[in-house]
Amino acid sequence: MTQKQYVLVECPRDAMQGLRHWVPTEEKIAYLQVLLGVGFDVLDAGSFVSPQAIPQMKDTGEVLRALDYTDSLTRISVVVANEQGFSDALNHPSVHRVGFPLSVSETFQHRNTHRSCAQALAMMKNWSENAQSVGKEFMVYLSMGFGNPYGDPYTMDKVVEMVQQLADQGVGYVALSDTVGLALPIEIEAVYQAVHERFTSLKVGLHLHAHPSRAEAKMLAALDSGCLWLEGALLGYGGCPMANDDMVGNIPSELWIQMLQSKGYSLNIRQEALHQAQWMATGLFSKYH
Repeated sequence: MTQKQYVLVECPRDAMQGLRHWVPTEEKIAYLQVLLGVGFDVLDAGSFVSPQAIPQMKDTGEVLRALDYTDSLTRISVVVANEQGFSDALNHPSVHRVGFPLSVSETFQHRNTHRSCAQALAMMKNWSENAQSVGKEFMVYLSMGFGNPYGDPYTMDKVVEMVQQLADQGVGYVALSDTVGLALPIEIEAVYQAVHERFTSLKVGLHLHAHPSRAEAKMLAALDSGCLWLEGALLGYGGCPMANDDMVGNIPSELWIQMLQSKGYSLNIRQEALHQAQWMATGLFSKYH
């Protein structure tokens, strides 16, 4: 029987974007350079967004230009929130994947991109085709994919309906995102399977957030659902500063690695580089938290 091939995405962008203090550009470069050597499939490395909205990411272009990709097979992903950011990402030679945050919650869509969900969908109407034309992938983070803290209407049918609209626009990659860590394990499995089973041509991933005490149950639910595209951040740092005042961290990437290896899956992870990255992350995030 062929062994499952998991896609592991490390998200330093998500980990750093909410830090209160500025991380110097040279330290970002040094950290991402080590991450490139770990063996992650994709590195969510930064974002081309308004520096007023996310000041921590204003040097993304400079950081990506300074990295040495010679000995790494890791693909670079960035997040954009408007036409200018999308254009900047398409024109950056180091970027392989461009992601956009579309929300199931109208409140969060306005907070995150200053648009309604309908306006966001209209804005990115041709983005997938344009990205493919220059050899890049276009993906959508379906934010608040498991509920929201604002009281906005939420049902699994609404998630499926939004994914249908994305599929109709030619979007090939969708990451169901538990933006503020509300999802119960049973919901993770149910929502993922509902989307995956209906949209068999889509690549569907899970971007989960969780308090440390709830991480393992969510991870097991993700694996039980059959999901092969898993996102996290070393040491569990991160969260969206646009969501609410209490950011819930990412699933720690090292826990994904440990869980998959404990189940017998072979990963292309270089342990020495992983330990170095964990050591650097400890110093970086404690210094600029």
